[in-house]
Amino acid sequence: MGKKWSYRSAWSARVLVGVLAGTFFLFLGIPLAALLIREPPAMLWISIQQPEVFQALQLSIVTTFFSTLLTVLFGLPVAYVLARTRLPGRRVLEILVTMPTVLPPVVAGVALLITFGRFGLVGRYLSPLGITLPFTTAAVVMAQIFVASPFFVNTARAGLEQLDQRYEAAAYTLRASPLYTFRRVVLPLIRPALLSGAGLAWARALGELGATITFAGNFPGITETMPIAVYTAAESDLESAVALSVVLMAVSFGVLLALRVGRIRAE
Repeated sequence: MGKKWSYRSAWSARVLVGVLAGTFFLFLGIPLAALLIREPPAMLWISIQQPEVFQALQLSIVTTFFSTLLTVLFGLPVAYVLARTRLPGRRVLEILVTMPTVLPPVVAGVALLITFGRFGLVGRYLSPLGITLPFTTAAVVMAQIFVASPFFVNTARAGLEQLDQRYEAAAYTLRASPLYTFRRVVLPLIRPALLSGAGLAWARALGELGATITFAGNFPGITETMPIAVYTAAESDLESAVALSVVLMAVSFGVLLALRVGRIRAE
């Protein structure tokens, strides 16, 4: 009797898990499939060939490339400090790094605007030097870094925290310098975490809308990225918005797939 009850409980649990997981997968997959089947391929191709679409796509790729590059360049030292040092107030710094992930993107854009605007906290000192940041392509990159960098920093920090420090100790016993050890021992071992973090940061930067449109505005060829183009098109031409969405989804899928393959090879 006990074995039969145990078997039924296990079977019921599996069914429940399957139903919940299947429902969730459908919840994610059906809207994406709806985008793909909304327009015939010929119409999508015509929409993609529009100059404004190509311009927005090109701007998104260029800005996300630089924002991801800068995120890795500055974020890796931050991840190392948070993972390997015991600075006073480190917990506060961890909260500071994570804050952009929970802030509404529009709030992030407003914060950047009142900081780097012409009369902002920092912008007032840049204006006399002829440096203007808001409503420029540089502002797009800054907004993307602000909202996307926590994804890389936290993932890289987790990789460093999980790394067995005995590998580094062994390198030090062979008289390797800290820089050499970090470059030839630590970085190869945490490469999967770095690739995952960079992929997450890039994906977040590519989909950024609120902070970008608030801090950088919407100027075709200068600050109009793909998400902004989708948002603008949805107000007047839903079919164009669908085409733009499919293009953005295809680019995202391709890059994330390439990063996934790279991570598997790195492992």
